[in-house]
Amino acid sequence: MPVDNPRRSGAGRVGRPRAQARPDSELTPREEVLAAAAELFTRDGYAATTTRAVAEKAGMRQASLYHWFAGKEDLLATLLESTVEPSLGYAADLLAAVETDPAARLWALAAYDAALLHRGLYNLGALYQLPEVRGERFEGFRRARAELKAAYGELLLLLTPGEGEQELRTDLLFGLVEGGVAVARERADRDADRVAGAVAAAALRFAGVPADAAAPAARAGAALLAATRPAAD
Repeated sequence: MPVDNPRRSGAGRVGRPRAQARPDSELTPREEVLAAAAELFTRDGYAATTTRAVAEKAGMRQASLYHWFAGKEDLLATLLESTVEPSLGYAADLLAAVETDPAARLWALAAYDAALLHRGLYNLGALYQLPEVRGERFEGFRRARAELKAAYGELLLLLTPGEGEQELRTDLLFGLVEGGVAVARERADRDADRVAGAVAAAALRFAGVPADAAAPAARAGAALLAATRPAAD
């Protein structure tokens, strides 16, 4: 589940005193900081946002923010990692299910990934191309995203073993999922399940699954996702 749309996860770590009380919040203080950072980074821009602004948005002192995060880079890296790590974990489970139709597994992965990206309160995918993300602190995010793309590539290779340009095709398939969600987010009336199904269906078409096989593969993928979706999602 993306950190930019967090659920309550228990008492959480106790920080320094708040600048103001927020009794109506269901978030832990750490989650409030992440939610505030996600809103400000996507609304005002990463460069224009200060840690002081994030702390004020979260209703706490700036010093309290540093109890959980080393600084602005740490905040952004944590948010970006939350958009790929759940999907990467699920992809590993799907790749291990070698007895399952790869078309169904591709549908399930694309649907899960698309839903994860779409359910976030803010479009963190828009921050992927920030020049700051090339820095050392974001190596974990870049590595996880590359591994997730490689998982799509493994499924694509199983479906189209004889096709050339597999690296390019993998890049395009991965871009279809991330870009499709970005386009879908432009309208607020599109719910995550609807977007996930549409993106997953497009992934099957891109992978060359014949029309007469696509519908059964989608049904099998939906059943697979329902049976294997990570509990935290």
